[in-house]
Amino acid sequence: MITVLLADDHTLVRRGFRRLLEDDANISVVGEAGDGDEAIKLAADLKPTVVVMDCAMPKTSGLVATRRILESDPDVAVLMLSMHAEETLVRQALDAGARGYVLKSALDLDLASAVRRVASGERVLDASVLDPRPVRGQRGRALSPRELEVLQMICDGKSNKEIGATLGLSQYHERARHPQGRGARRLRDPARPRHLEMTA
Repeated sequence: MITVLLADDHTLVRRGFRRLLEDDANISVVGEAGDGDEAIKLAADLKPTVVVMDCAMPKTSGLVATRRILESDPDVAVLMLSMHAEETLVRQALDAGARGYVLKSALDLDLASAVRRVASGERVLDASVLDPRPVRGQRGRALSPRELEVLQMICDGKSNKEIGATLGLSQYHERARHPQGRGARRLRDPARPRHLEMTA
């Protein structure tokens, strides 16, 4: 029997995923977590075979929660769920130790199959996500810690103002340093993180 912990901050999403998984006689959902901290605690208490983890979790992000869960129990398989297909976020999830990365928005999402595959040791990537290369920025340089921090906040759904406040930057200063980001290109847009040049 494959035991599963569901970690997502939306109750209806967890309920829907539970129904999808429990249609499979070989899968049992043993717990649900509504934030990253709860996911870490329940993973330690319940010792599930698989943790289905939302990337954007309150309190502790899904990426950080994944690292902490695997530090305590390297045998757990983490399947990351996200709304974002951006290559850098996929790489961050895999670097954190996730065994799979699946888009919530996929019309052909077969969650039970993905859970079975990661439980058996396979790496599972959504069909619309290319096998990610090492994290690279423009001109082939590695992304700086500041840029990775911004990408994490984008994944968490923070606005320009919230990102600027966290980094100690005003929106004006932030946009002045990134003129290509004015108008339609906002930091909230997950398709644009490669254009960030946060070097301070």
